[in-house]
Amino acid sequence: MERRRAGVVGRPKQGRLSLCVCNTLRMVTRVVTQLYDDTLRPSGLRVTQFSILAAIGRTGAANLRQLEDALSIDQTTLTRSLTLLERDGLVERAAHSDGRVKAMRLTAKGRRALQAARPLWAQAQGKVLRELGATGWADAQRRLTHLHRVATKRERRRPA
Repeated sequence: MERRRAGVVGRPKQGRLSLCVCNTLRMVTRVVTQLYDDTLRPSGLRVTQFSILAAIGRTGAANLRQLEDALSIDQTTLTRSLTLLERDGLVERAAHSDGRVKAMRLTAKGRRALQAARPLWAQAQGKVLRELGATGWADAQRRLTHLHRVATKRERRRPA
């Protein structure tokens, strides 16, 4: 028999989430990511790869800082993902006026992969939106946008 102490949360029951905001968001993100990955499987892309390709595709070429900001992703994770996408011939380095800046663009193969994946992504997106409803997603998006701002807000340092 599992004993519970005050303030200690055991394993959540089926369908119940953690009281911890971070843990709940991670749990939901994992299962939603799996839903998208399962739907995208025929394209050969995972949703994380799709997101990077789509972000690059929107701008034609994007440098690391632009991608980090657009995707809220750390440089190490982004660089690792871009290295794999480059290895697979989906992205390539693009010339940048500042030679110190690493910019990426889609290759022809990357554009084809993104084009093939878009309808599959739309299926996953539609499934989630049908379950949430337009109002439910609008409310969730508003709240998550606020949470994103709170989490990324930089504390202003007070002079000593």
